[in-house]
Amino acid sequence: MNGGHQTLALLLFSAFVAVTLGITTWVGRNRHGSAEEFYAGGRLFSPMENGFAIAGDYMSAASFLGISGVIALFGYDGMLYSVGFLVGWLVVLLLVAELVRNCGRFTLADVVAARMRERPVRIAVGTSSVTVSVLYLVAQMVGAGSLVALLLGGTSEVTRAWTVIGVGALMVVYVSLGGMRATTWIQIVKAVVLMAGSVALTVLVLVRFRFDVNDLLNTAVAHSGHGARFLAPGLRYGGDWTARLDFISLGLALVLGTAGLPHILSRFYTVPTARAARRSVVWSIGLIGSFYLMTIVLGFGAAALVGSDAVRTSNAAGNTAVALLAVDLGGGAGSTGGTILFAVVAAVAFATILAVVAGITLASSASVAHDLYASLRRERATPRSEVAVARVAATGIGAVAIALGLLAQDLNVAFLVGLAFAVAASANLPVLLYSLFWRNFTTRGAVWSVYGGLIPAVVLVVLSPVVSGGPTAIFPGVDFHVFPLDNPGLVSVPLGFLAGWAGTVASSEPPDEAKHAETEVRSLTGAGAV
Repeated sequence: MNGGHQTLALLLFSAFVAVTLGITTWVGRNRHGSAEEFYAGGRLFSPMENGFAIAGDYMSAASFLGISGVIALFGYDGMLYSVGFLVGWLVVLLLVAELVRNCGRFTLADVVAARMRERPVRIAVGTSSVTVSVLYLVAQMVGAGSLVALLLGGTSEVTRAWTVIGVGALMVVYVSLGGMRATTWIQIVKAVVLMAGSVALTVLVLVRFRFDVNDLLNTAVAHSGHGARFLAPGLRYGGDWTARLDFISLGLALVLGTAGLPHILSRFYTVPTARAARRSVVWSIGLIGSFYLMTIVLGFGAAALVGSDAVRTSNAAGNTAVALLAVDLGGGAGSTGGTILFAVVAAVAFATILAVVAGITLASSASVAHDLYASLRRERATPRSEVAVARVAATGIGAVAIALGLLAQDLNVAFLVGLAFAVAASANLPVLLYSLFWRNFTTRGAVWSVYGGLIPAVVLVVLSPVVSGGPTAIFPGVDFHVFPLDNPGLVSVPLGFLAGWAGTVASSEPPDEAKHAETEVRSLTGAGAV
């Protein structure tokens, strides 16, 4: 890209960074250092504010860059991501939003530990939450590297590495200084910016085709290189039974994984009541639904106007499809309009990445401090020491995410998030649902449920074609894959539920009827909720 693209995009991005750092600094001066302030922002946000923040947390680089790219490359099959990410919110709304707000305090482990022996449960759920968060962070790092490579006109490994490091450093600053209050306002600003940018691009695509969706789709078919197969199921997931099973596995992970994402569940603690939590989800569903409908238009628009081959040439995983589409909509490479639109898209994508990584890092550092540290150092742990540990943990988690992000630079960001969703659906969702709805659930069942989903999910990813055995794998030069599916959800999600049942049946510990009754009343009525 030319110098105009670079200068304008960097200026817009710098403006966003300056605004968000200003918010963080202002909040940092006014914080009083309590755990409730750091983890939950004082529980002072309204349903509308929290709804925008949830949407900002959820609409990640995977959504803006990855989904549009997958649709531009694979058409109909790529829409699975848009549909799956959206449908997952119905599970959150109907099953967990109010109940989690009533039963927990800061983290997912609070809900499970309410009726179990705390130490083993907190260690298990905290470990799982950190694992999911790191996988999710890797996707954001990969998106940042792809965008900067396109912005600066090259694919230099050094440039991409420094970009990932810079994003990691900023997210540590946001979390360490501002906590949940600053992170929430960053999410709100980002949600508004992302929605505005997406609406503008969607309208421009539809104007180009005179609001004739049929013409848009026909042009996309003509420029896809796949003909009519582009609009039919099976282009990406229909080659053989392995591909079809992968399709089912991915869909299962996307639909069930949302309700197990730590950084989404932690947002329900930032509002004062369970009713406000449910209203927050309603606000977020409206925003997220609108956004995912727009990603479909942007994906097919990129295929129609840029061409699938051009998208693939720029980035094999399709992560730069929206940026290339913006250049074309603005008048083409070298034009003033193309420069401006590309700069806007680049700045919006950067803002998206920074805001999402801040939310995920906060949730994972909270799990380290509130669940792992507090469990292992029960005698010495205090709310103030927990917050201090959380700030240190943010740095460590950022370092791990940076390292893994550098390894996974050639993978599609939406695909990487699909892996995080699979782990969340396998390890976190079973223990959460059992804790809320199964009267006889025990501590052993809870621990087995977490590890019985987490370990198989991680092991199957390591032994899958994602890590080795193919040109797009993380380690393309070696082949030790024995599991044929890219996404482990089809196997690991049932294993998580099965392990929870087996652990409970095999447990000699009787279920605590009194604690279950207390938890049930609290979850349904809010009586005694923090």
